[in-house]
Amino acid sequence: MSSHQQIYRNQTEAYEFMIGRQPSMLPFINEIRPVKGLDVLDLGAGSGRISGVIAKEAKSIVCTDASAEMLELLDRKLVELPRNWKTVVADHRSLPIPDRSVDLVVSGWSICYLADSDDQAWADHLRQILTEIRRVLRPGGTVILFETMGTGTETPNPPHFLVSYYAALEKEYGFEHKWTRLDYDFDNVEQAKDCTGFFFGEELTRKIEERKWATVPECAGIWWKTYNG
Repeated sequence: MSSHQQIYRNQTEAYEFMIGRQPSMLPFINEIRPVKGLDVLDLGAGSGRISGVIAKEAKSIVCTDASAEMLELLDRKLVELPRNWKTVVADHRSLPIPDRSVDLVVSGWSICYLADSDDQAWADHLRQILTEIRRVLRPGGTVILFETMGTGTETPNPPHFLVSYYAALEKEYGFEHKWTRLDYDFDNVEQAKDCTGFFFGEELTRKIEERKWATVPECAGIWWKTYNG
């Protein structure tokens, strides 16, 4: 089990607090495909970084994730909303979702775990995931993916093990792409260190201390595609 998987299982509240210091995803999603009135699948929903901000706008939303613990936290977050949502433990490569049942698939910082080029099967995993996404989308449906382009960097500097994945999205699968800043905004330097070190490690903690960052820069890539047939 990777360190991040352990965090998703055992440190859900700390993770939820950290990502809560980033801006809302809703404006970026609506710019590509307005979610109001749509049936949505949030692939790798986690604690609801995306689901939590689009559930009120969507007609319905299905939230899948490999971590039952993260989905339990998401259940608690969404419980006060009208019951247009459900959470399902699932693998991206085999989704318990009917064919042509959603208008929009969103996924944030999740597919990367199966598309890590250190795994020799990463390209097969990506193909399986995108095949499943296309299967569940209705004609004219859209997929929007968010992934890291570098934490603690002010311009894109993606991890080397994700470069092949990103290139495949654009060159092999025909996704459009742009990047933006999604900085973590903390109250002070100490909080920034305490709330990011457990996830990103000592190298970022040292950088925060050296540069006196209360706002930790984060570059994010956005990839999207609409399937018209």
